[in-house]
Amino acid sequence: MLGIERRQIITSILQKNKKVLVSDLRKQFNVTEETIRRDLEKLEREGALTRTYGGAVINQPTNLDLPFNQRIDINLQIKQEIAQKASLYISDNDSLFVDSSSTCFELVKLLNDKRNVTVITNSVKILNERSNTTNKIISTGGELVPHSLSLVGAISLETAKKYNPDYAILSCNGLDQTKGIMDSNEPDAELKKFMAQQANKNILLADHTKFDNIAFISFLEFQKIDYLITNIKPSDNWIKFLHENNITVIY
Repeated sequence: MLGIERRQIITSILQKNKKVLVSDLRKQFNVTEETIRRDLEKLEREGALTRTYGGAVINQPTNLDLPFNQRIDINLQIKQEIAQKASLYISDNDSLFVDSSSTCFELVKLLNDKRNVTVITNSVKILNERSNTTNKIISTGGELVPHSLSLVGAISLETAKKYNPDYAILSCNGLDQTKGIMDSNEPDAELKKFMAQQANKNILLADHTKFDNIAFISFLEFQKIDYLITNIKPSDNWIKFLHENNITVIY
């Protein structure tokens, strides 16, 4: 078994049990404890877990409304992988709502090879750092939320009403089969909900840490999502649930 496959399985176990033990993983994979420790060390560098004595516990930052400049470095490699997959579904001449999440920022960085793409966003990070892009970028305007580098409020909602783009590209802080799709920031969540209503189709970007986690506010039902792009295969229970809601799952 390749190391990357082993680490994906470890991540799935963490997602389910919230913790792992080196001794149990050694037996399961029939490898040395040193090999498992190297796997856990790599996953810790990627932000997926925190190592403890004899094992590791899953990182669960989804309940916290962390500042953008902290969020951008959490699970960065995973966000870039998800963004790469998402970019394959964007074509020349597409129009997009793009939220202010760090994962969506990674996606916009990949769109320069697309022709005549229009990005409508409330992300100050995108507005400031993608000024040299070949894409057309439209700001929603609105009230600045400094810690999230987002624009929200009545003005941003009023601007969004003018547009009916091909896709809304959204991220979230938690997914629960009963509570729906959740976020930690209520003003941002309100705008995301409106983006999803206006767009022709909706693409949700959510890494494995978001599954079965509860965040502050529910803002969208699963029935509103057309595509869910993540980094590893969700559990069989989640796959069944997503298919029942007619969501195409990409991992």
